[in-house]
Amino acid sequence: MIKAAIIGGSGYVGGELLRLLWFHPKVKVVTVTAGSHTGEPVSSIHPNLTKICNLKFTKENLKEISKTADVVFLALPHGISMGKVKDINLKKTKVIDMGADFRLKNLETFEKVYKTRHLQPENLVKAVYGLSELNLEKIKKAEIVACPGCFPTGALLALFPVAKKGLLSGKVIIDSKTGSSGSGIKLSAGSHHPERANDFKAYNIFSHRHFWEIEETLSNLQGTKVDMVFTAHSAPMVRGIFTTAYVFLDKSFEEKEIKKIYSEAYKNKPFIRLVPSPHVSVVSCTNYCDIGIYIKGKTLIVTSAIDNLVKGSAGQAVQNMNIMFGFPENIGLTFPGSHP
Repeated sequence: MIKAAIIGGSGYVGGELLRLLWFHPKVKVVTVTAGSHTGEPVSSIHPNLTKICNLKFTKENLKEISKTADVVFLALPHGISMGKVKDINLKKTKVIDMGADFRLKNLETFEKVYKTRHLQPENLVKAVYGLSELNLEKIKKAEIVACPGCFPTGALLALFPVAKKGLLSGKVIIDSKTGSSGSGIKLSAGSHHPERANDFKAYNIFSHRHFWEIEETLSNLQGTKVDMVFTAHSAPMVRGIFTTAYVFLDKSFEEKEIKKIYSEAYKNKPFIRLVPSPHVSVVSCTNYCDIGIYIKGKTLIVTSAIDNLVKGSAGQAVQNMNIMFGFPENIGLTFPGSHP
């Protein structure tokens, strides 16, 4: 058994993480912090855990927490995690950051996109990008893992196999649609249900912060800078991300050729499913990513469906933890969604 601490456990991601870890056969959750909720039962914020989790939110003291915890999950707003890491003994305690503070490897790009000075540039370089299907071997040895954003998870899993083969030499267009839980637990005009329930819109066009994360990762895989456009859409659903990626290839491919590339890339990857038609509802509340592949001549369309809170965040964090501690990659995560 390993001991886990969750820093920032009152949000949707923190609640999902606690839900997953509570039933993990190799983990004991020893601490959950949540700022202004200190002393309150966890179930007062996460009612789904009533009569399941008996913990209370505790005061945050990372120096003390890291003395007993084997792994610390940072489920915090962007810009906060990098100030916390200095209080954690990385030689003893592993860190899994679920925010954006350690995702981008280019310091200048990070400070431009997030409009803040990075407080831990040495750990920015050290941190491993935690997309499990791409960086398995690096994650095994990592002290800090930076979990990807939810949009990049869906987009990168859709395009990783063809990027790895160097096939993204033409224009790439990525459209992603997300549910309201991606905006977090705090109420805002963008996530307020009456504003979203019967609406559909694009937002942050040409300025969404996840563009740079997707571009950096795809370009590193491709070996050259990828010419891409990314547009995020707000969809009238609570959970899930559906991504449609359009790839304009240099030459024509047969369907069987492209499908072979994907099958080989995702062989032995337990949470990738190549399916005829991905659906958000099918992967809801699971750690699976369903991918559909469609090719006509030089035009490749790839769709992917994930749960933004699980595979797009908390589930992927647990998957990374499994890899870091030498557990089976899928332990504690092999549950299906429901249908219908």
